[in-house]
Amino acid sequence: MSDSPAGAGGGTGVVDLLGVLAYAELTAFLRLAEDAATLAPSLTDRAALSGLAAVEYAHFRLLRDRLASLGADPEKAMAPFVEALDDWHAQTRPGDWLEALVKAYVGTGIAGDFYREAARHVDADTRELVDEVLAEEVRSEFVVDRVRTALAGSPQVAGRLALWARRMVGEALSQGNRLALARPELALLLVSESAGAGEGDADLIGIGRLFARLTEEHGKRMAALGLVPGP
Repeated sequence: MSDSPAGAGGGTGVVDLLGVLAYAELTAFLRLAEDAATLAPSLTDRAALSGLAAVEYAHFRLLRDRLASLGADPEKAMAPFVEALDDWHAQTRPGDWLEALVKAYVGTGIAGDFYREAARHVDADTRELVDEVLAEEVRSEFVVDRVRTALAGSPQVAGRLALWARRMVGEALSQGNRLALARPELALLLVSESAGAGEGDADLIGIGRLFARLTEEHGKRMAALGLVPGP
């Protein structure tokens, strides 16, 4: 790989990355607001989840403004990803409050991991913005507290939530593959690795390392929720 990061500046890969992330943040805002209104068991929980939704919308605005500053039309940049992300949300609609929390942490988390991986190979300014909008400390603290409290009161719920979390991951991986096939410049960011191997070998190495990192991060989230044993 050359010294210049893949997709640096306003290239197609960067616009794709910012576009998919912008639409992901917009839909996260909409879904969290809906879950807060329809599934939250108390006003305190409704307010807390609404606060997380507001953060997602602020992130969307940052990404929208960044796209505009690169000379890209934000709506056109998001458009290729609308169908896939809308399908993912339709297929993973939570049935209750705890499922909504697990989706917000595990499902959104593994999707965010994909975007972080892609951002490893772009310019520093884009990478910094992606890291900012994908920061999950506040969401993590809120979800982990609520889920662990629920599990302490009803341990039998763990099995159901673990199955739900696995579904989140399966659906996220499926949609990630769909996006990669449709947007090769974005896919290239996910598998870019150092030179030293043939192109095909480098792709296989990159994919192997990518999935190893995704699996590790998913395991950490599951352990944090108490749905698998910790390390």
